[in-house]
Amino acid sequence: MNSELRFLMCPPDHYDVDYVINPWMEGNIHKSSQERAIEQWQSLYGIIKSRARVDLVTPAKGWPDMVFTANAGLVLDKTVVLSRFFHKERQGEEPYFKAWFEENGFTVKELPKELPFEGAGDALLDREGRWLWAGYGFRSELDSHGYLAEWLDIEVLSLHLVDERFYHLDTCFCPLEGGYLLYYPEAFDSYSNQLIERRVPVEKRITMGEADAVNFSCNAVNIRDVVIMNKASEELRGKLAAAGFEVVETPLTEFLKAGGASKCLTLRVNEPILEDRQAKAGLESRTILLQGHLLDSGLINRALDTIVEGGGSFQVLNFQLGEQRQSTSSAKIKVTAPSHEVMEELMSQLINFGAVNPEESAIADAQLEPVEMAGVAPDDFYVTTIYPTEVRLAGQWLRVENQRMDGAIAISGLGSGAPIARCKLLRDLELGESVVTGVEGIRTVRKVEARDGKPAGSQEFTFMGSGVSSERRVELMVEQIAWELRQVRDRGGKTVVAAGPVTIHTGGGEHLAHLIREGYVQALLGGNAIAVHDMEQAMMGTSLGVDMKQGTSVRGGHRHHLKTINTIRRHGSITQAVEAGILTSGVMYECVKNNVPFSLAGSIRDDGPLPDTITDMVAAQQDYARLIQGADVVLMLSSMLHSIGVGNMTPSGVKLVCVDINPAVVTKLTDRGSLESVGIVTDVGLFLSLLVQQLDRLTSRYQVSA
Repeated sequence: MNSELRFLMCPPDHYDVDYVINPWMEGNIHKSSQERAIEQWQSLYGIIKSRARVDLVTPAKGWPDMVFTANAGLVLDKTVVLSRFFHKERQGEEPYFKAWFEENGFTVKELPKELPFEGAGDALLDREGRWLWAGYGFRSELDSHGYLAEWLDIEVLSLHLVDERFYHLDTCFCPLEGGYLLYYPEAFDSYSNQLIERRVPVEKRITMGEADAVNFSCNAVNIRDVVIMNKASEELRGKLAAAGFEVVETPLTEFLKAGGASKCLTLRVNEPILEDRQAKAGLESRTILLQGHLLDSGLINRALDTIVEGGGSFQVLNFQLGEQRQSTSSAKIKVTAPSHEVMEELMSQLINFGAVNPEESAIADAQLEPVEMAGVAPDDFYVTTIYPTEVRLAGQWLRVENQRMDGAIAISGLGSGAPIARCKLLRDLELGESVVTGVEGIRTVRKVEARDGKPAGSQEFTFMGSGVSSERRVELMVEQIAWELRQVRDRGGKTVVAAGPVTIHTGGGEHLAHLIREGYVQALLGGNAIAVHDMEQAMMGTSLGVDMKQGTSVRGGHRHHLKTINTIRRHGSITQAVEAGILTSGVMYECVKNNVPFSLAGSIRDDGPLPDTITDMVAAQQDYARLIQGADVVLMLSSMLHSIGVGNMTPSGVKLVCVDINPAVVTKLTDRGSLESVGIVTDVGLFLSLLVQQLDRLTSRYQVSA
C-alpha cells in the first residue's frame, strides 16, 4: 500500500435509487441490486486500496447517495470546503461529512447556505497542482468560485456545463498525471472549450466521443499511470496508452443508475499543490437594475435565462413588486461571469432588456473610437437593436437617431458642443465620425407594458405578445388586425406591406389590390417576382403558368411570366404600362393608380428583371428603409427574405404582423423580442381574404352607425 495517496470512500450499505435528481436516475427508482452494488463497490475499493490509503466514512441511513463521497467537499492541504448540496435529497449528508473532516484534523470552510457547491464533483485540481478547474451550470453556482480561490489560495478556472446528462464536472472531465486531460468537449460551452484549449496543449488533451462519455469513462480515478474506470472503448484505451496510461476497468453499472462511477465514489484528500500558487479567479460581477412590469411581460425571466444560458450566474439582491395594477416593478440583480469577455457579452444582451446601472453617479460615459477607414467600424463596436437607445456623453444622455438593428452608433459633431448620435450600417460609416464601443454608457428605452399585456395607455393590438401559433383562431386575430388597420388609415397613419409571390399564387392578389385601392396600404415592398406574377395574372390570367380560376396548367403557360416581363420592358416601366392601358388591374396597377410607392429589390434568381427592379443590393436596402420610415404597422406576407430584411430595418414601436405557412419564418421575426409583433401561421391567401371581409364588415358597421 502506498500511504502517499489517500482517498475517502463510503460503503454502499444504504445505497439505492430512491429519487430522481439527474437524468440517469429516471426509470431506475428501486431498480438497483444491493448485492451487485456491494460487489462492484468492493471491487473498486480493492483496486484503489492496493495502490493508496483508503479511509471510510460511516454511511447514514436515509441518505443513499452518501456513497458518492466525491461530493462531500473539496480538499486542499488540511482545508476542506464543505459541500452545499443543490437538492434537498442530499443536504442531510452535510453534517456527517463535516464531522468526519473535523475528526480527522481538517479546517472546514462553509459557504453561505443559499450558495450551492458540490465539492470535488464540481471542482477538480490540476494533477500538477497549478490551478483548480471548477464547474457550474447545474449543481454548483459560479459565485462559489470566488470563495474557493480565496480559501484555498489557488487560481480557479471556471467551466460552464451545458449538457444535463453531465451535471457534475467529474462526469465529463478528468485531469491526469503529467498535465494530461481526459474530457468530453461537447459537455461544455464554447467559451469553456476555448479556456481548456488555452491551458492544456493539444498533445496533452485526450478527448472522447459520446459512446465513452455515457459510460462515464471520464468519471475515473487516476493514480499515477493508472486510470480506473467503469468501461473504455478500444479507441479510448489506445489514446490513453499512447499517453502512457494503463486502463483498469471495473464494472460500476449499479452506480451508473444513479449517475456516478469510480470518481464519484471516491474523494482524494491529499492533493498535489505548488507552493507558489496564488489566489485568483477570473470572475467579474456587476449589478444591474431592471424596471417595468417584470413578471407580466416575462422580462425578468428572459433576462435571467440570458444570464444563465450565456455562461453567467445571478443573485437577485432586491425585488420590488408594483403594488397596484398600473405600478411597475424593479429588480436589482448581481450578475457574475467567469471572465471579462463573457461579462461584456452578457451586458450587451442585458442592455436590450433595459438593464442599467442602479447608481446614476457610477455610470461612465460611452467609449468612443474614431473611424479610421470609411465603411469599417473599430473592433468591439456596440451592435444596435430595434429598441430606442441612448448613449452617455459628457455626463448627459443623448438619444440615438435612425434606430435599427445590426448597426453601429456613430457620433458626429463632438467638437461643436452639440454632438449627434446616429444608428448607421457599417458601410455608411465615415471618416471623422466616432463609434461607440464596449457596453459602458449605453441604455435602451423599453416601453412599459401594462399588466393586461397591452402597451401602457393603449387599447390597440390587444392580442400582441410576441406569440407564434397555428392553433389560435385565425379569424379572431384577423378581426383585431383589421381594427388596427382601420384606425391607422383613418388617423392618416402608415401601413407598409412586404409581400412575396406566394401572395399571388395563393389567390391573395385581388385582396391585396383591394387593400391598396381602399387606402389601407401606404407602401409596398417586394421583389421582382411578386410584381411579375401579379402582372402575369392581370394580363394573361395565370400565375406561373397556372390558370388562377381553374387551377390548371395552361399550355405554354411556363412562358407567360417572361412575356409579361418583355411587355413591361418594352413600355419602359410599370407606370408607363398602366398609362398605356396595357396593365389594367392587379396589385401593381392599384399602386400606380393610387400613388402608393413601391420598391422591388432584385436577386440573382430574377428573370428579366423588370425595369423597376433595383438590382443594386445596397440601393435596394436604402429604398426599403426610406419607405419604412414613419410606419405604424408593417404587414409581412409570405416572404422570408424580404420579411427578415424589413424586420431588421424596423425599430421598436412599429407593429409587425408576419403571416406565413412556415412557422420558422414567423418565429424568426417574433424572436426580435418586440412586444408589438405577432406571427400567424396560415395560408396567406386565406388570411387576406378574411382580412378584406372583416374590413368590409367594419365599413358597413360605421356606415350604419353614421
